[in-house]
Amino acid sequence: MTTTMSRSRAWEGPAVLSYGFRPFFLLGAIWAAAAMGLWLAHLAGWIGLEGPFAPTDWHAHALLFGYASAAIVGFALTAVPNWTGRLPIVGWPLAGLAALWLAGRAATTLPLGLSPWAVLALDLALPVALLAALAREIAAGRNWRNLPVVGLIGLVALGQGLFHLEAQAGGAAQGAGLRLGLAGTVMLIALIGGRIVPSFTRNWLAARQSPRLPAPPDRLDAAALALTALALGFFVALPQHPATALAALAAGAANVGRLARWQGWRARAEPLVWVLHAGFAFVGLGFLGVAAAAAGWMPDAGARHLWLAGAVGLMTLAVMTRASLGHTGRPLTAGRGVTALYLALIAAALARPAQALWPQAPGLLDLAATGWILAFGGFALLYWVPLTRPRQGVKAASGRG
Repeated sequence: MTTTMSRSRAWEGPAVLSYGFRPFFLLGAIWAAAAMGLWLAHLAGWIGLEGPFAPTDWHAHALLFGYASAAIVGFALTAVPNWTGRLPIVGWPLAGLAALWLAGRAATTLPLGLSPWAVLALDLALPVALLAALAREIAAGRNWRNLPVVGLIGLVALGQGLFHLEAQAGGAAQGAGLRLGLAGTVMLIALIGGRIVPSFTRNWLAARQSPRLPAPPDRLDAAALALTALALGFFVALPQHPATALAALAAGAANVGRLARWQGWRARAEPLVWVLHAGFAFVGLGFLGVAAAAAGWMPDAGARHLWLAGAVGLMTLAVMTRASLGHTGRPLTAGRGVTALYLALIAAALARPAQALWPQAPGLLDLAATGWILAFGGFALLYWVPLTRPRQGVKAASGRG
């Protein structure tokens, strides 16, 4: 059988089209930095955001359904061939998927005079194409274990469509569509992160003969995932209900408990490993923020940014930096530049909720936006060569996951 890597190597066109993570991680990072820059320019009064969405709606859509969707697509197009043993999408079909993503960004950002339904169709073209491709591959490979991943991506797409309908009336940034898209993304992180964080940590620690390794998946993990799904359901349907506060509190404690069993502090010497734990920590922190918001102790925006900037932003950055090194034949270790990206994003993920709690405190919003731009703009700069050049013939460092 032709392997995933041999199919990638058989492509003789631009290297950026030789694997799914390459164009989507690069485009997603550039968009994340550019979209935040546009938002800052709008807040300063330098530009108007006159596309099909109200400015606040556009900002929320650009980061969740714009940036995060690129990270999800890049991950899925890379992981699913490894899960199923089937051939990856490379070359011009991959370029076509990237073009669909770009069309969605243009349609939702620029004043093109399109009808709301045309904007919706262009924005959903990529999620629909991705879902069809993933469902086909998983069914053909009989990899039923990962079918929930397809279902969760479908929930995110459903939230994206609902967001468009709510945006026509204004206020979609506070609507159920955004909550559904965010909930689906957080559940993806809880599910997939629950596999890769302990796995990569185990590999790193085992290579260094650590006396303690992460706990293997068991019923506690299954119970935590069930609590996570329940709390997210309450968050989507009843964000201000007391039951949501209780469910989110339980889910937050459960996910913090999962994280504590994975021995992350033992891998503190390698940023590529500890950043995975830091990203997953924001899943639990986000639930605690949702509980506080439902109880009236914290603004909704602050609680959601613990997930948006922390869980979604940091976990996707962690995966993008790691995968981009491993799949291009480079050593799996983070230098000072990559570590600085992580620290900048952690600062942003903490500063934005703090700004919601203390809106009069100077500099917090600027710190959050600057940290975000530095993290993703820096990724695009540092990883431009790995993502656009052919794979190196260098084996990854010991402890590769």
